[in-house]
Amino acid sequence: MAHKSAGRSALARHLAVLDAFDPLHPFLTLTEIAAASRLAPSTAHRLVGELTREGLLERQPDRSYRLGVRLWEYASRTPGAVGLREIARPWCEAVHRRVRQHTQLGILQGTEALYIERLSMPDAVINATLVGGRIPAHASSAGLVLLAHADAGTVDAVCRAPMRRYTSETISGPEQLRRMLTRIRGDGFVVTDGHIHLEARAIGVPVRGAGGRVIAALTVVVPNDDTPAQPIADLLTAAAAGASRDLVRASGETGEIAPETIGLSKRSIEFIAELEEDGASATR
Repeated sequence: MAHKSAGRSALARHLAVLDAFDPLHPFLTLTEIAAASRLAPSTAHRLVGELTREGLLERQPDRSYRLGVRLWEYASRTPGAVGLREIARPWCEAVHRRVRQHTQLGILQGTEALYIERLSMPDAVINATLVGGRIPAHASSAGLVLLAHADAGTVDAVCRAPMRRYTSETISGPEQLRRMLTRIRGDGFVVTDGHIHLEARAIGVPVRGAGGRVIAALTVVVPNDDTPAQPIADLLTAAAAGASRDLVRASGETGEIAPETIGLSKRSIEFIAELEEDGASATR
C-alpha cells in the first residue's frame, strides 16, 4: 500500500496516529499504527515517540500502545459532550431500568453519530454501538434524529456520500433519506427496523439544549419483533424532555423549554415526574 503522508501537515499526521485507535482496537503495535494511519514506518515511529513522551500515547509491556490518560484529561475539561453525558445520564438510566436492553446517547460529528453513553444488559439484543464509537448517520437511529434537525449543508453532505448498506433495510439513497427525515420531524421520533442488524430495532428521540436546539439523540435498541414501538417512543420523549430541562438549567438560561415545542402532553409531563421519582428511589 502506498503511504500518503506527503502533503499532510504535522498536526494532521499526529491526529492520523491517534485516529488509528478505536473501541475495537484499543491496543496497537507500531506496525499496525503505521498501516492504519497510512504513514511510512519511520514517520510513524517518530510520531509515536513524540506522542508517548507527551502522554498522549502510552507504551505497554508487550510493546503495543494505547491512547494516553492525558487525552482523557483534555476531554474532561470540555463543557461539550462530557457535560451532556453527565447531565443526561440519570435519564438514560431511567429509560434503561424500564427497557432493559440498550440505551444510548449520541451526538452528530460530521456525517456520523458519535456515541457518548451506552447502558446495556448481558442478554440484550445484538448491537453495534460502543461508547466512543461512530456509525454513519444515515444508518443509525441517533444519526437520523440528529440529521432531521441538522442544517441543510450537513444533510446534503450525507446525501452526496456513499451510503453503506448494513442490511436490506438500511437507507441507501438520498430521496429515501430525505423522506425519512421529513417523517421524523413530523412524528418527533424515529423507528428503524433492522437497519444495522435484522434482529434489532432502534427507536430514538431528540434531546434539546438552550434555545430548543437539538444537541443529542436518546435511543434504545430492542428486539425487532411485533412489540409496539409507541410506548417506548413515549418513554424516550419523556426522558429526553427531562434531560433537556436539566441541560437548559445547567446552561444558565432562565427560561424553560415549552412542552409544546417537544410534543409533550400533560400525561407526558406527569410521566417525567414519575421517572424522576424512580431515579431518586434508585439512589437512596
